[in-house]
Amino acid sequence: MHIQQLYTNCLAEAAYYIESEGEAAIIDPIRETEPYTQLAAERNTIIKYVFETHFHADFVSGHIDLAKKTGAQIIYGPMAETKYKVHNAKDGEEFKIGKLTIRALHTPGHTMESTCYLLLDENGKQHAVFTGDTLFVGDVGRPDLLDGSGITKEYLAGLMFDSLNTKIKTLNDDVIVYPAHGAGSACGKNIGKESWSTIGNQKKNNYALQNMTKEEFIKTLTVGITPPPAYFFADASINKNGYTSIDTVILQNVKPLSVEELKNEIINGALVLDTRVPDEFEKGFVNGSLNIGLNGSYAIWAGTLIDISHPVVIVASEGTEKESIVRLARVGFENVKGYLSGGISSWLSAGNPVDTLPSVEPEKFETMIKDNSKEILDVRRDGEFDTSHVKNSEHIPLAELSNRIAELDSGKEYLIYCRTGYRSMIAASLLRRKGIRSVVNVRKGIVGIMKTTAPIEENEGIAN
Repeated sequence: MHIQQLYTNCLAEAAYYIESEGEAAIIDPIRETEPYTQLAAERNTIIKYVFETHFHADFVSGHIDLAKKTGAQIIYGPMAETKYKVHNAKDGEEFKIGKLTIRALHTPGHTMESTCYLLLDENGKQHAVFTGDTLFVGDVGRPDLLDGSGITKEYLAGLMFDSLNTKIKTLNDDVIVYPAHGAGSACGKNIGKESWSTIGNQKKNNYALQNMTKEEFIKTLTVGITPPPAYFFADASINKNGYTSIDTVILQNVKPLSVEELKNEIINGALVLDTRVPDEFEKGFVNGSLNIGLNGSYAIWAGTLIDISHPVVIVASEGTEKESIVRLARVGFENVKGYLSGGISSWLSAGNPVDTLPSVEPEKFETMIKDNSKEILDVRRDGEFDTSHVKNSEHIPLAELSNRIAELDSGKEYLIYCRTGYRSMIAASLLRRKGIRSVVNVRKGIVGIMKTTAPIEENEGIAN
């Protein structure tokens, strides 16, 4: 028996490779097929099944392309209606991988078709459960992604309660829990940083697996859910109805553009997405660019802040152009017009002006806020802000910033911080695009600020 977790950081997503006796199964693959076909080739195995835990909303799955390339059968749980050929597993139905058995456990709650897959070893003993978005480390899947369909979040939360109590909590305590997501994913409210756990550990530490009534559970699960990113609904539809092959998308989108061609695309409405790290971006960029660096949760933030149907052109560090475009395709971006050949250097060599954006170290930030003449903007999530924040900070989570621009004053200067400086640079570039020019990024974020004597308010009171 061989189990391998293939974790994709920019999606906070885990896919799984399971192998026995020359046969393999893949669970919840990302859009590129190479990680799985190459692994199978290296281990001299045949991919027999591709299991999907549900219609993913936060990324485009690679199940269709993978099945076409390998001849594997796509398995969904009950109630999954697709426009391509799949096998809908019945609750409790079993599938053989060499000497291993995979049992489908229908666990509606996150979505109606959500299904976990219980792995039984060669002796029939419960070994691991692949929980998709039903159970995470420290959390469970959000129940609001079908709102508007006539299925309420309260109804789904009630189903989640039943699924957890009848299918998950009844498993042996030593069963390994392999979820589809880790920290940073918007598929849960507050997912833990670990990428796996055990049933016993989750019974002790996961709030959703504690003893409570169904009514208490529904209230707990449905309170404090932030709105899902807009691209979630588009990606769920793509996964349900089918998509263009990733090979075709790459062929069409990974296209070098001259400076003049880039300018024409901008004139025609394309957004310039600059994928360089913040420290490089701030030194000089095409006016109006949005910076989302490849060094963070790039795909998630691109899908959150940009309409996936909007035309995009890429400015990237040399050698990362294809990666920038492939990672966009993971969340459904297929309208990429190409990338600037030669990067920002070619733009400058052609005599074009660039915009710049100032950043300051935490120590400089500390001195700048002493006269109270500047606005402080915290763009972290609600839970992060509630835990601790700089005194007198205005709080607008990055995911909400585009829709709340009117709350800011274009005549004021904003010092912007997040946890480490990644999201704050995204926010600063976004505000520049929207006409608020006096913005300053705070490097190292709250992590660095808390090492100074800047005034910090914590949920227990005021510190520093």
